[in-house]
Amino acid sequence: MGRPSRATLALLGFLVIAGFLLTTEHRAHLFGILPFLLLLACPLIHLFMHGGHGNGAHNHADDSTLERHDEHAGHRASKDDVR
Repeated sequence: MGRPSRATLALLGFLVIAGFLLTTEHRAHLFGILPFLLLLACPLIHLFMHGGHGNGAHNHADDSTLERHDEHAGHRASKDDVR
């Protein structure tokens, strides 16, 4: 890879200066949008961390897993209760 061209360096310099000025002059706007970004992050975290709806990692083939899961829910399941 060679040396960056003058146009590339000029564009990078322009972007750095524009980013700095936008950040310093519009800091109040950026901080005002942070609560909304947090609310937007909630469904994204739900999708990526939990795998969405219906794709959970619950495997009820193992009876011990089923018993532990149902004990946590407050009732004891028998093998006949498996769906």
